[in-house]
Amino acid sequence: MNSPKLNVDEAKLNEFMGKALADMGAAMNTSLILIGDRLGLYKAMAGAGPMTSQEVASKTGTSERYVREWLSAQAAGGYVSFDAASGKFTLPDEQAMALAVDNSPAFIPGAYQIIASTVLDEPTVRAAFKSGDGVGWHEHNCNLFEGTQRFFRPSYAAHLINEWIPTLDGVEAKLKAGGTVADVGCGYGASTILMAQAYPKSKFFGFDYHAPSIEWARASAAKAGVSDRVTFEVVSSKAFPGKGYDMVAFFDCLHDMGDPVGASTHVRETLKPDGTWMIVEPFANDKLEDNLNLVGRIFYAASTLVCTPASLSQEVALGLGAQAGEARLRDVVTKGGFTRFRRATETPFNLILEARP
Repeated sequence: MNSPKLNVDEAKLNEFMGKALADMGAAMNTSLILIGDRLGLYKAMAGAGPMTSQEVASKTGTSERYVREWLSAQAAGGYVSFDAASGKFTLPDEQAMALAVDNSPAFIPGAYQIIASTVLDEPTVRAAFKSGDGVGWHEHNCNLFEGTQRFFRPSYAAHLINEWIPTLDGVEAKLKAGGTVADVGCGYGASTILMAQAYPKSKFFGFDYHAPSIEWARASAAKAGVSDRVTFEVVSSKAFPGKGYDMVAFFDCLHDMGDPVGASTHVRETLKPDGTWMIVEPFANDKLEDNLNLVGRIFYAASTLVCTPASLSQEVALGLGAQAGEARLRDVVTKGGFTRFRRATETPFNLILEARP
């Protein structure tokens, strides 16, 4: 193949290369963050003040030479600070909040597990680019499942009970009094368990087609002490059982479904006449050009590697994508038989939508 003829502006090339270099460092840092997370290096440094590489290594039972190189890379990226006079490294409290505190709303290591899974699964997705076939959620590396739980749970813990549910018309009162809720596409059950802890008089049913995730969810519910009011079952979004739910919730999963209109129809059939469907979706504007930003970049990448392939692996294969936007989601919901639809609230990362019969 002949090389293309290009008219290169050197200044623009240099500008782009600077961006590419930053991305290279960020990509390489993914593995370093996973190592720091899994070996407890960040936790060992959190709130401990300046430390030598030997002190970090001794505290974590790791090799000083490896830790020294890891710390140097973290300092070069601004994840830790370095004092040349003392030769010590410090994890600032702000970084510790994001890297070492599991229940912090800013906790991010789970996202890097998701990123790691996309690298490991790249050959499978690349083959799908050629064939047009889908790649099911269950076909991915297990880092995706655990990473999704660890990344999304802090946000749900920060917003779901105190902010999102109170914006839904009459739902909070029903759950406090004792309602019935279906959490569809529940994965590891983080959202289901959070609701069960907050509303002990209500009953919660978590559904997901991925059997290993349901096994994890059951174990998590037992550990959290809510098994008396939470039931998890392996079943698809168009076949989950039950009638007369006060609320059905979909957390960051409607766009992954091959037939979201079919799922919408089934939700409508299972709700009480005055029931509510809460749909939490990745934040997106309706126009592509309005999503060309840092958040959109992450979500379009995840959509290319995980979400769209998941949808294309199922019947209908609508392929909404993670940046569907409110207008397309409204169309899906109303085609399922819902007559009322509104944006209840939002965060920089999520749209919280309310649909009612």
